[in-house]
Amino acid sequence: SRRCGLAGGRSYSGGGAYPSVSLTCPLPGVPKAVFAAAEGRERFETRVTVLENGLRVASQKKFGQFCTVGLLINSGSRHEAKYLSGISHFLEKLAFSSTSQFASKDEILLTLEKHGGICDCQASRDTIMYAVSADAKGLDTVVNLLADVALQPRLSDEEIEMTRTAIRFELEDLNMRPDPEPLLTEMIHAAAYRDNTVGLNRFCPVENTDKIDREVLHSYLRNYYTPDRMVLAGVGIEHEQLVECARKHLLGVEPVWGSGQSKEVDRSVAQYTGGIVKVEKDMSDVSLGPTPIPELTHIMIGLESCSFLEEDFIPFAVLNMMMGGGGSFSAGGPGKGMFTRLYLNVLNRHHWMYNATSYHHSYEDTGLLCIHASADPKQVREMVEIITREFILMAGAVGEVELERAKTQLKSMLMMNLESRPVIFEDVGRQVLATNTRKLPHELCALISQVKSTDIKRVVTKMLHKKPAVAALGDLTDLPTYEHIQTALSSKDGRLPRLYRLFR
Repeated sequence: SRRCGLAGGRSYSGGGAYPSVSLTCPLPGVPKAVFAAAEGRERFETRVTVLENGLRVASQKKFGQFCTVGLLINSGSRHEAKYLSGISHFLEKLAFSSTSQFASKDEILLTLEKHGGICDCQASRDTIMYAVSADAKGLDTVVNLLADVALQPRLSDEEIEMTRTAIRFELEDLNMRPDPEPLLTEMIHAAAYRDNTVGLNRFCPVENTDKIDREVLHSYLRNYYTPDRMVLAGVGIEHEQLVECARKHLLGVEPVWGSGQSKEVDRSVAQYTGGIVKVEKDMSDVSLGPTPIPELTHIMIGLESCSFLEEDFIPFAVLNMMMGGGGSFSAGGPGKGMFTRLYLNVLNRHHWMYNATSYHHSYEDTGLLCIHASADPKQVREMVEIITREFILMAGAVGEVELERAKTQLKSMLMMNLESRPVIFEDVGRQVLATNTRKLPHELCALISQVKSTDIKRVVTKMLHKKPAVAALGDLTDLPTYEHIQTALSSKDGRLPRLYRLFR
């Protein structure tokens, strides 16, 4: 009543009828406002339909004129054990080239341009994704195009030769770029899963570029580009309309490589081995110029976590957010993760550390939590010591404040990313491809909120019983032996002083 009374002496324009009522109080005698209720939650659920040939069609409604539609296929570098390594890399580069209906890539782009559309293809270790964003009115054209690109590519000799050139150039660039993170990611996977599944190289080796031809590609496509391994996902369109287009363009279509049963599908389960992959390399001239990056040695240490299908995936995601980290020159406050452990315990205390970042890679049957660190070659021994100590301290006490901060940051990142239509599309497609259903954001947020410090300690204890995976790039003169790193990671909280003696 006092708040309402404070405004009694003020005059408001047009407020002559009620001179003594504050703008924050309801007007006397006016009926209570009736606000529009939020629509039922079912409106926002992902709908899934399975066609007669096994193809899954998944859709998610989203307001707007444009839609994102694409094909996700359970196919990637992890399935290349019986083939030449690098096929997925080739398929990614060959995507949206000439097909049975379209004479060239330019013709495809002109067709999309009529609907304001853009296209992209991305190949990962376990999935290849063909996607188009365009006006929702052009849905039939888009689905027809996607079906033709995936099932009727011409793969002409000229296109394959151009792809060889593009891949050679990309491999050269990969070895020359200042940021070695993509290279280290390949190395840590090769060390963690030696010669199997997700440990197989995602990039085509140089020696294989001349060996991959149309016959090799058709042999692979015949086994892995089958309807039961595909999901047609769409965001921003009506489900019935997408199903109708799928029936029209993807049901009963014979691929260019011929129909028939898959005979050599690799269903291997990832086998975590642990180990080390080292590449001695002169990093002194990777970034010349007026502000050159100093010569650095890069180390990545990882341990097996879990599959994204397991319940422990959420605690591992919170742990990864809690570790956080980044570069030593990152600017910003709490929103940039400056209160994460790798900032507080590593970058803020050791000025010579150039980078310390936590990564979590998760797949259908395994996962890998790793920390990437970089410093001057003379500091390598101490850098490895500091990173191994951080792994061991994960099993110690988890503060309530840091745990809540990590959970809040994870939920915030999740919700912010899912504001983007292409991100929703990928989330829908990947979840349906793996589980035939989709957990909605509010369900994931509820699971994140339930994570306790005991959950973090449990998953870390399980993780620390595994052999480490180590990737090292640069001047490795002072790198400790793999045995020293493994012994250090097997130390317990009570024996931390022993860790320092191991590296001396």
